Amino acid sequence: MGVPEKLAERMSMAEQHEYLRARFSRRTMIRGGAVTLGAVAGGAFVPGATAQAAVPTQATAPATERVDGALVAPFGRHLAFGNDPRTEMTVSWQVPVAVKNPFIRIGAHPWDLSRKIEAEVRSLYTPAGVGASGDHTQYYLHARLTHLRPGRTYYYGVGHEGFDPAERHLLGTLGTFTTAPAHKAPFTFTAFGDQGVSYHALANDSLILGQNPAFHLHAGDIAYGDPAGQGKTTDTGFDSRTWDQFLYQTESVAKQIPWMVSYGNHDMEAWYSPNGYGGEEARWTLPDNGPDAANLPGVYSFVHGNTAVISLDPNDVSFEIPANLGISGGTQTSWFEGQLKKFRACDDVDFVVVFFHHCAYCTSTAHASEGGVRQEWVPLFEKYQVDLVINGHNHQYERTDVIKAGAVTKKLPIGGTAYPETEGVVYVTAGAAGRSLYAFSAPDSYEGHENEVDSVASFINTKDGKVDETVTWSRVRYLNYSFLRVDVTPAPRGRQTTLKVSGIAETGDRIDHFTVSRRAK
Repeated sequence: MGVPEKLAERMSMAEQHEYLRARFSRRTMIRGGAVTLGAVAGGAFVPGATAQAAVPTQATAPATERVDGALVAPFGRHLAFGNDPRTEMTVSWQVPVAVKNPFIRIGAHPWDLSRKIEAEVRSLYTPAGVGASGDHTQYYLHARLTHLRPGRTYYYGVGHEGFDPAERHLLGTLGTFTTAPAHKAPFTFTAFGDQGVSYHALANDSLILGQNPAFHLHAGDIAYGDPAGQGKTTDTGFDSRTWDQFLYQTESVAKQIPWMVSYGNHDMEAWYSPNGYGGEEARWTLPDNGPDAANLPGVYSFVHGNTAVISLDPNDVSFEIPANLGISGGTQTSWFEGQLKKFRACDDVDFVVVFFHHCAYCTSTAHASEGGVRQEWVPLFEKYQVDLVINGHNHQYERTDVIKAGAVTKKLPIGGTAYPETEGVVYVTAGAAGRSLYAFSAPDSYEGHENEVDSVASFINTKDGKVDETVTWSRVRYLNYSFLRVDVTPAPRGRQTTLKVSGIAETGDRIDHFTVSRRAK
């Protein structure tokens, strides 16, 4: 169901994109007829199985002449789970120019890889005059693998005509990934928001790789191709080539750890599509189990072990930056509540973690708290006893006490334990991944340097503008680069299972830690 071989030989990657776009709709390809490519089962390639691929969605550049593929190396590899992390993984990458017949090989050993499996091409054209971008075409490749075995490590290599990772001199370009286990088992994941391209971003990536996480959550504002972040075609400074730098920087981690993104205000690139996410759909293949009618590709969920993770798009509810306010018509919130009901009723799921960009509770002097999130989603967090909420948007680390109905139900000191079944929700802002830092109105207070205050002056963004508020829930504040580490430990039915959450500074020092505990199902 791809481009016929004889036709493909005469077509550029951009022309192949238009051919596929004309033949298939994205939803039909994802949900209906899968592309017959093959799949890996038990470390062996099984002909006749399927590796699904979503078709491209973007406008593309004029035809581009190919160069000798032997002179072109893939870069920017990044992984993402499919709908079922136990059996599905997407491998995505980039090439700097058009190449012929891109593919992936995969296997249980580096010396025993599958035959070539065709990759999907999504080319993204940015004409000169759009922000600071030159006349620029980016080529993104995606291979969506299914029928993998749970808890298995696979080797893979990506290539194209003239560049074959199975050749001896290119074996060093292979990557690996590990699928989620079939049953509950201990694991670690990491999280942050607001990374961009910088020395600090690279330093955080290096530390994250050392945590050996099962996956990483990026809570929006990914590369900052659009530094203005208003989601409008009048945004200044946009440069699509920033994404090339970002994906190259992040590859050291993301080529082996699923890099699960949600979308922030700087990810609404209005030049590509009405919802601003056309560029993101070219670059990322995420689980496609979100609300059909919402038109929000960064809304999805997945389950790893005993933990369900839900990605939301707060641009849909943001009063502060309203470019996409109300875009889902309420379908995202309805879908979200349905997911919460499902996971709370599931015997295999103990914890529910929600991550998204705009903060429900934060005292930063830049963006502080988002009233749309508090209005639409906080009541659902509390109703369904969400165990942990992770945000970005504000470029610092801040952690709340346990909150319910806008008030502190329990002070949660560093090293303390929260019980969401009876007490409320803990919120963490982990937005210091690499971009320039913001500020607090109160002094820093973190592990080894506690400086508690009774209240903090802040504000909340409402439909009527900023409203000042004085809060008592700001427990930990750290104004430097950092990320979040979460260690998940299952327990037998009826025993206490735990999320141990740690804030880790760019220096490697721990700046915060606390535990979320609930009775295992």
